[in-house]
Amino acid sequence: MASERLVVLSDMWGAKKGMWITSYLAYLQQYYEIEYYDIQQLANIDILINTEKNIHSEFVNGGIAAAVSNLVKKETKPAHYLAFSTGGTIAWKANLKGVPMKSLYTISATRLRKEVERVDCNVQMLYGDKDLYKPSVKWSEGIGVNPEIIENFGHKMYSDQKIIQKVCKDLLAKVIVPKPQKKIAEVPVLTKKIS
Repeated sequence: MASERLVVLSDMWGAKKGMWITSYLAYLQQYYEIEYYDIQQLANIDILINTEKNIHSEFVNGGIAAAVSNLVKKETKPAHYLAFSTGGTIAWKANLKGVPMKSLYTISATRLRKEVERVDCNVQMLYGDKDLYKPSVKWSEGIGVNPEIIENFGHKMYSDQKIIQKVCKDLLAKVIVPKPQKKIAEVPVLTKKIS
């Protein structure tokens, strides 16, 4: 049986500060064929001084568009998507540009609050209640999504082991079909009329 494909898009730090991603991959690789993208590489970002401000600026000033364009060229077959922070924005925009998705699961996706069109797939969104970048209730209702909000978490929640387990459990539920319980065949009762 062929595995379902899962395309994973990193946060803006990519592999440089993304050791937490290995926990996701360890859980999910048994059930998914995984394609991982470091979004800095996808966006052709190569800067000398890796500060949050510099990286953010590179993404906002052309990097997101470049990453979307590259993803559109690379991903032509339907797959499930898991995307973190800026990776969520890239996945969302890529779907709107034609990347076929079976589902999109975003965690702490930034800049989605600026989107005016909904993706064409089943979408699951997760935010911490302390995340300054989470979309408003008005935006969510207007675009037709219902983000799940987790109490006492901020933007970087996706690196927390509890969130990793929750997200992986949610994603595994999409591909693990419980084995049906065998029914005990009912034996017909033969009755004979006595005459």
